[in-house]
Amino acid sequence: MSQKPYNVLFLCTGNSARSIIAEAAMNNLAISMSKFKAYSAGSHPTGTVHPIALEFLERGHIATEGLRSKSWDEFAQPDSPLLDFVFTVCDNAAGEKCPYWPGQPMTAHWGIPDPAAVEGTDEQKRKAFGETFMTLRRRIELFASLPFDKLNRMALQERITDIGTQ
Repeated sequence: MSQKPYNVLFLCTGNSARSIIAEAAMNNLAISMSKFKAYSAGSHPTGTVHPIALEFLERGHIATEGLRSKSWDEFAQPDSPLLDFVFTVCDNAAGEKCPYWPGQPMTAHWGIPDPAAVEGTDEQKRKAFGETFMTLRRRIELFASLPFDKLNRMALQERITDIGTQ
């Protein structure tokens, strides 16, 4: 395993809910593992983090400080962190032409329905955010438990792609 943490970028269109939740969840998990540094971005960022996403993370005792909706262009700059992995968490972002990512990261699609698009009662919206969080958390835990030092690039690519179906 590499001595430095793996840099992981979660992408979505608006970078207001799913990718933000994934970034925060992975960084929360990484506190004890020191294996990853997660980021998030959007192809067309909304400029704000969804308040229910922040509420949900805070209730789960997951740090929200510094979370912001930002463009994926920030991660395509020469001085950006070299990315090891890029995961799209929404179908729209997966279908868009992505910038060139420094570091030639491995990529996979982990699509999840947008909880911010749910219409209905506050309870229904919170339920959607809860389901999103649980799905992302499960996928992140599966990803984090992979034996990176024992898998070649092709096998690792297969495993991270498979995680997106779970």
